[in-house]
Amino acid sequence: MRRFLDFLYDAAAWLAALSMIGVLVMVLTSILGRLLHFHLPGTDAYAGYSMAAAGFLALAHTLKKGEHIRVTLLIGRLQGGPRRAMEMWALTAAVLLAGLFAFYACRLVLVSHEFNDVSTSNDATPLWIPQLSMAIGTVLLFVAFVDEWVQELRGRRVHDDHAEEALHNE
Repeated sequence: MRRFLDFLYDAAAWLAALSMIGVLVMVLTSILGRLLHFHLPGTDAYAGYSMAAAGFLALAHTLKKGEHIRVTLLIGRLQGGPRRAMEMWALTAAVLLAGLFAFYACRLVLVSHEFNDVSTSNDATPLWIPQLSMAIGTVLLFVAFVDEWVQELRGRRVHDDHAEEALHNE
């Protein structure tokens, strides 16, 4: 199961990276179009869709790599049982919030598909298509938080005790 979850997180990160390349391609196409006097409709919209996909698809991988910003003012000062209790409380809240986020993101995709909602841009893309990346990214974030919650419950979660290190990087 661990291998499968890590594969999911890594695959989403690769898709996020490809989405960033998509942003680059759309922006360069738009620039070249201005320089060479042609217009390719929808490049701005597709750059935006790609940027959103990159952000949402990278969420789970970023969490699992410990790169999300955490406020550790209180947790960093706790030890043993109180620290573990606070970690469990924070992870429980994160699981619930990520679950709600995923639920409503998936619901948005379904409603957009049901109503045949299209982009107001000149590309007229059915909105459920670019919204899929948001739904997939939030579902994977929910799975990643559940994964972290289970790891903490089992006492197998690795804690980054070098929170002060970020202060020295600036």
